[in-house]
Amino acid sequence: MQQIVECVPNFSNGRDPEIYNGIAAAIRAVPGAQVLDVSADADHNRSVITFVGAPAAVEEAAFRAIKLAAELINLDLHEGEHPRIGATDVVPFIPVKSVTTEDCVAIAKRLGQRVGEELGVAVYLYGHAATRPERAKLSTIRKGEYELWKEEVAANPARFPDFGPAEAKPWGATVIGARPFLIAYNIYLNSDKAEIADQIARDIRFIGGGLRFVQAKGFLVEEQAQVSMNLTNFTRTPIHRVQEMVRREAARYGLSITKAELIGMIPQTALMDAAKYYLQLNEMEDGQVLELRLQEEEEENGELTPYEFVEATASAKPTPGGGSVAALAGALAAALTEMVAGLTVGRKKYAAIDGEARATLRQARDLREALARAIGEDAAAFEAVMAAYRSKNLDEMQKGEAIEAATIEAARVPLHVAELSLQAAELAATMARSGNVNAVSDAAAGVLMAQAAVQAAALNVKINAVSMNDKLLAGEMRAKVSRLENEVSGIAETVMAAAAERGGF
Repeated sequence: MQQIVECVPNFSNGRDPEIYNGIAAAIRAVPGAQVLDVSADADHNRSVITFVGAPAAVEEAAFRAIKLAAELINLDLHEGEHPRIGATDVVPFIPVKSVTTEDCVAIAKRLGQRVGEELGVAVYLYGHAATRPERAKLSTIRKGEYELWKEEVAANPARFPDFGPAEAKPWGATVIGARPFLIAYNIYLNSDKAEIADQIARDIRFIGGGLRFVQAKGFLVEEQAQVSMNLTNFTRTPIHRVQEMVRREAARYGLSITKAELIGMIPQTALMDAAKYYLQLNEMEDGQVLELRLQEEEEENGELTPYEFVEATASAKPTPGGGSVAALAGALAAALTEMVAGLTVGRKKYAAIDGEARATLRQARDLREALARAIGEDAAAFEAVMAAYRSKNLDEMQKGEAIEAATIEAARVPLHVAELSLQAAELAATMARSGNVNAVSDAAAGVLMAQAAVQAAALNVKINAVSMNDKLLAGEMRAKVSRLENEVSGIAETVMAAAAERGGF
């Protein structure tokens, strides 16, 4: 059964489309991660990206988003209405389908540890993933925002992070956790007085004696008073009840609601509940809505298409490109090897190599998974280079450093793909020589796919090496990938002759 997790990270930039769209592109580059919405607010100077996918894909995409945000967003230069503590301010995971809250807690903890160790970002766990009761609430962790956190993180034990260094960095800290679905909902009033919006927010929020599961604060946005709200359990406190309470409180000041807005996504159930309330359609069922009924039919009778990656590659977008295709070729090489090994294991005719075939099966599976992940890693690396070039929030020195770091990463990923693909070629060669003879052509095809993967990845290493300032490292990378090309060519030449002899072709 398909598993779906939702992730709704908030980033401390809502004024530079190249930054928040670049982060969204890095998320999209991960196979299996689907970006559903990108919302940005210049007054809050904050963007919210909503994406979904299988647990592993969502976890990887969140890591890449945090990494890129840390490179591009400097909290020392950040100003905005919304409270914040980090470049990637908060990363919640929400169970959607065939996934439990406990699964999301495990994702949050794994990601938090990886972000702390690999990126050097201070990480706090919150919500259901919190390690301390007082950290369950985001507002507690974010108290005093980035400015106070920067002063206290190294000196106050209560501010020590769950993962990562207890030291101030310009990317701040990231809060990661698991929670139920939250509706971010803002209501605007026909007033330019933020203090009235804030008073209404205090009256309707639970902490002020108002509605349960409502968090609220007042702002002035584009010269309009705004009551900004998070509805943390819309099934217990529905959105229409919140709307009506804000309307009544606003009327006390002679004001009315002019408009409302959603930040991110909203569950269908919440809208259906509001429609039933306002239209008094208490007995209405989802199946009576034409589009929803058609969607049910499509889900029951539709077929999944295997062509998404091919279609994405054919588009005018620069990613996925040659590096991702190289990783795909390597993954296919490993997959063919895995198949031949599977056809060899347990067969009496091949009992003498059963142990070797089983080992090959395991190694090929690991390579296939690693190379499949590299498809998105390569695209994300390229997007990071583009985002570094476009960044407007860094001075010249910082921008140069960001470009160099991104370019090195853009060369490192295909170099790793070439290394993994050579290993796939070696495993395929083993199966071509001694595996199930009925699948010898498949093993040989695996070698050829691996050779193509090494050669295509090598092109990406070389072209990125040209742009690197570190010429010593660039030379080392070029030399290494050239050796990999020579090795895989030798393997391919030998295997083709052996396969032809074994297969009689």
